[in-house]
Parts: sequence; C-alpha cells; structure tokens
Amino acid sequence: MRKVILFMHVSLDGFVCGPNGEQDWMTMDDDEVGHYLIPDLQKTVDTMLVGRVLYQGFASFWPTVTNNPETPPELVDFANWMNTTPKVVFSKTLTTVDWQNARLAKADVATEIATLKQQPGGDMVVFGGAEFVSSLAKLDLVDEYRIKLEPIVLGTGKALFKDVTERIKLTLTKAKSFDSGVVGLYYQVRRE
Repeated sequence: MRKVILFMHVSLDGFVCGPNGEQDWMTMDDDEVGHYLIPDLQKTVDTMLVGRVLYQGFASFWPTVTNNPETPPELVDFANWMNTTPKVVFSKTLTTVDWQNARLAKADVATEIATLKQQPGGDMVVFGGAEFVSSLAKLDLVDEYRIKLEPIVLGTGKALFKDVTERIKLTLTKAKSFDSGVVGLYYQVRRE
C-alpha cells in the first residue's frame, strides 16, 4: 500500500514556521543535507499532497527555477521533478489549479487519501503548509515523518502537532547529523 510521507523543516521546539509564516531560519545552504534527504523522495514518491497555501507558493516558485541560468543543476533537477510530479490540492476555496499535473481533491482529506492509498503507484509526499500538515497528523493520515530538525529554538510560531490530542507512536528508522547542525530524522508510525 502507498504511504503518506511528511517532509518538514521543524525547529527544536516543534514549529514549522514563525507566527507570521516566516521561514528565514531554515538551513537552505547545506547541500549535504539535500543530498541525503531528497533522493529517497525522488525514487519512491510519485504524488504530492498539498494544501491551498503551499500550493499557491509552490506553483508561483517552482516553474520559474528552471528558467534561471544561475540555478545549480541539482536544484533544476529537483524543480523538474516538482513540476512534473502529479499533485493533489486540498482547498475549500480554489475552484481551479493550473500548475502542471495538479488537480483539486474530489473528496474530504481522509476519504481522498484513503482512495489514493488503494490505487497503484508510489508513495505520496506532503511538504508542508502548517494548517494542512496539522490536520493530517490529527487524522492519523501520515505513515512516515521525515523531519529536517533545525538547530534553532523559535519560541513561538505554528506548531507541527498543534491539533494532535492522541499519542502517535513512532519508530526511528534512519538518522544523520550534519555540520550545519541539522539532523535528518525518519520515523515510521507504529499502528497496533
């Protein structure tokens, strides 16, 4: 069965962005981290799940990356993957989506993901959107957490697990620390 993989930058105190959506604290200049975390996704994932806010940000950014001659080749490769990978967009307000290979979800998030899991194909990835990710965690729809634990305490912001009220048992399957202070963590959800 296909898995839902959550890939997120998270501060040491559990925030995915600052109180106003700030992400200027994320480590973006450590290629070693990207070479460790991204290739696994590109090998196993064939669908992205995104909420409206992240969809709008991604749809305006990723198509422009390949046109910039100063973009490093590995980022161009990732941008091509982002642009061509099928995307399911969850939104209560959007009526159309126009990013390449994107479509609006036809059902509520739990029903849509259950249907997608039963279909043939690779795994599905969620890259974020604080509200969207929190709703997936609360509904126990995430099968694997891939956390890029950032070496910072924000003190305030939007919490990854703010709406979760039940325990989620996890098994650490992979971990690696980097010179930048980032730690890459892979956790499988244990469902008994």
